[in-house]
Amino acid sequence: MLKIDHLHTVLDTDHGLVRAVEDLRLSIERGQTFALVGESGCGKSMTALSILRLLPENGRVAEGTIRVGDIDVVQLPEARMRDVRGRRVSIIFQEPATSLNPVMRVGDQIVEVIERHTAVKGQAARAKSIDWLTRVGIPEPARRVDDYPFQLSGGQKQRVMIAIALAAEPDLVIADEPTTALDVTIQKQILDLLRDLQAERGMAMLLITHDLGIVAQMAHQVALMYAGQIVEHASTEEFFARPLHPYAQMLFAALPDTAKRGQPLAAIAGTVPRLDREFAGCRFADRCPRLFDECRGTPPGLYEPRASHQVRCLLHRSPSAAAAVGGHERRESMAPAQAPAAAGERPAAGSLLDVRDYKVWFPIRKGLLKRTVGYVKAVDGVSFAIAPGRSLALVGESGCGKTTIGKGILQLLRGLARIEGQATLDGQRLDQLEGAGLRRARREMQIIFQDPFASLNPRMRVAEIMEEGVASLRPEIGPAERRERVVELLQKVGLYADSVSRYPHEFSGGQRQRIAIARALAVEPRLIICDEPTSALDVSVQAQILNLLAQLQRELGVAFLFITHNFGVVEYLAHDIAVMQAGKIVEAGPAEQVLQRPQHAYTQTLLAAVPRLARAA
Repeated sequence: MLKIDHLHTVLDTDHGLVRAVEDLRLSIERGQTFALVGESGCGKSMTALSILRLLPENGRVAEGTIRVGDIDVVQLPEARMRDVRGRRVSIIFQEPATSLNPVMRVGDQIVEVIERHTAVKGQAARAKSIDWLTRVGIPEPARRVDDYPFQLSGGQKQRVMIAIALAAEPDLVIADEPTTALDVTIQKQILDLLRDLQAERGMAMLLITHDLGIVAQMAHQVALMYAGQIVEHASTEEFFARPLHPYAQMLFAALPDTAKRGQPLAAIAGTVPRLDREFAGCRFADRCPRLFDECRGTPPGLYEPRASHQVRCLLHRSPSAAAAVGGHERRESMAPAQAPAAAGERPAAGSLLDVRDYKVWFPIRKGLLKRTVGYVKAVDGVSFAIAPGRSLALVGESGCGKTTIGKGILQLLRGLARIEGQATLDGQRLDQLEGAGLRRARREMQIIFQDPFASLNPRMRVAEIMEEGVASLRPEIGPAERRERVVELLQKVGLYADSVSRYPHEFSGGQRQRIAIARALAVEPRLIICDEPTSALDVSVQAQILNLLAQLQRELGVAFLFITHNFGVVEYLAHDIAVMQAGKIVEAGPAEQVLQRPQHAYTQTLLAAVPRLARAA
């Protein structure tokens, strides 16, 4: 279904020519899933955009062929390419908030694809769009079909994006982080749907993801990318059983889970090198724990030390090469000195945040005068407390009210919803604060939003975005110290110092998430509400961020309200867990108890749906 040969994709920038993808080769058979994994900024999404001819204006395919079936899409005129997109090849974009049309109802966006690429029209197309919303797990699809994207949660927008991509039943689907914003139960539903479509229609799939659990469950072949090149390629079973490249081995060591609790994760030091320069040797050399002299001067080829298992590493030029250099040794810089507190540690005396019988009801207005005829009970009587230096994980399905709780606590829903109950920070009721008092409280509590693109001002450079909060909430810090703090935080979250002069659109999704995390940390808050903070991050950067958060918690006593569906992160970082369903907390307790001895049927269902690396055994 897809065959790529010698693909070179370049971007013309002010800093020079960026070689985003270099000499990439892959093929996907009918009914097969091919997983492309690797760090943010290594060329995965650029590969996908090259296939669909959706590169930015300064991007172009400089060399190579991309064949979809019997069509070389590189040679097609744009008019014919429009017939290929959506019908032969479709894509599930990583950021649905930026790929859905904000002024079109979601049903109309699905109907548009159905009518453009199939013979189904009118009411039949609308009925089919409702059917697709049902299949991707949107509640009340007959009503939500007429909603606009802003009326949906992040996870629901992602499901709509998936419905649009599948609506014309394409031959090849490119899934770019398709389950990033989805909870584990809906994720399982979507993955089962994709598997069923593959079985029914022989659909091929290029899966771009950083979730190795999903790769283990879904993929037949895996290719690991680094700095624009494929550095390892094998069958899924072979890759998980015997990863050969040092980068692959380090990714597995960086995965968070219960067994690593109380220990620092093996974060990979440094960042992906810039791709606007020439490379004399191995691109992973600066970060590799098995570096030897030849690595810096000899570019490695794609060697095949085992049948159908290729690796771009000089250690595997020949059977004797690895033994001659020596065993696998980690650098001390891979893991920081700090680790998260053990699960059994007692909470600090008193509560920093105390939420009691909290309700957030959104009015349903109808008629010419927009009278309130009822309420959507997004949060309906929730209570919990977080002590200084503790982490509470709030888990549950998309749309159950997790994000609404976070926004309500921060007083971001005033005038938009009916709010009852109380939330106190250090004994001070937040709903009674106004003006300067509320500003002082917001210095103590920050939020990392789920969608970094929507929460970063597209007209401001990174330096302005990050310094804005510091200047407003910490006026005692001077301009020079502000800039120094910004650069230091960017480096801590794995970005280059010169990122300060760039705009949000110049970064990948994962890199934007790192900027959002750095912004929240810049004012040194005592409470951080983390709304899916690691959902867009690859494994290595996730480890780096989790280590940083754990270090802040131990050194400064920062408390975290972790809103997430990533149970690996929950198992590693959370002291306590609260499980939400339909606006209510149905189970809560210490992390170890909830994870190992869940009592509520819904909690048991959530844990059963978590993808695990079972195929690695």
